[in-house]
Amino acid sequence: MKKCFLYLIPLAIGWQYKMQKSGVVQNTVCTSRRLPPYLLKKVRLGGPTYELKKLLRSLGVNTVCESARCPNISECFEQGELTFMIMGTVCTRNCGFCGVASGKPLLLDHLEPEKVAAAACRLKLRYIVVTSVTRDDLDDGGAAHFAACITTLRENLQEAKIEVLVPDFRGRRAALKRVIAGKPDVLAHNIETVERLYPLVRPGSNYERSLGILRAASGWSPETLVKSGFMVGLGETDDEIYQLMRDIRSTGCSMLTIGHYLPPTVKNLSLVSPHPPGEFQKYREQALGLGFKSVKSGIFVRSSYQAYDQMKSARRDK
Repeated sequence: MKKCFLYLIPLAIGWQYKMQKSGVVQNTVCTSRRLPPYLLKKVRLGGPTYELKKLLRSLGVNTVCESARCPNISECFEQGELTFMIMGTVCTRNCGFCGVASGKPLLLDHLEPEKVAAAACRLKLRYIVVTSVTRDDLDDGGAAHFAACITTLRENLQEAKIEVLVPDFRGRRAALKRVIAGKPDVLAHNIETVERLYPLVRPGSNYERSLGILRAASGWSPETLVKSGFMVGLGETDDEIYQLMRDIRSTGCSMLTIGHYLPPTVKNLSLVSPHPPGEFQKYREQALGLGFKSVKSGIFVRSSYQAYDQMKSARRDK
């Protein structure tokens, strides 16, 4: 099959913003300015990427790589790396930055843990990352389903490492405990943005509640690495970014990812403030200075980007 190429271009082709009375930045598209070339990434739609997509459909599993329109999809798929997305492809929240569909989700597929394990075995994964849509419609937010996936993966791939990227479970500590009881090697929960922008970027979520998830996870399971991540480009200041890193580190979280926001669709928030590549090295050095054991920072870094390498790096520093 011929390889098909395209450049992933943030769909907002310009940027400007206005400050509202609440202090929340509201983005509007300004087409008079083109995006800088460092925000473009080539995506290969054919070849290994197409073949892996076809295999995943035949196995009945979903990935956030596809649903969230990740810019790294061909890079990761060609290396046999992916992030499973469980509990369907429809989220009960409607975050302004996210490309995953929102609305009324379907019933849980109780065979999904076995399907995910079968796919992981078929792909011979040594590092398995599992995330989910947010399921506020479920009493436990889907914690039992996460736990079932971890257990089933452990039974079928004893040597593999497991990372779970969880929602906030509406702050339910019992739900979080159920996931941690499965003893994932890494438990991740993303803060995503600075506190001031939460009403715009993450409606339905809460900054302090998400910090509480990281704090609880760090305190309950010292052997589990705790990880978080955020993006820049939505109008945050350097002072706000540094405060965000301090807040995350204060929870005991030891792993951090920092990436650049790229609007996945025209319906999402548009880009406000492009950050050149050099700034990400500065953010990385600041984060390491705060005591994080492992930091991935770059324009196309996402929560599970090169996750296995990051986990190994954090383990070496323990």
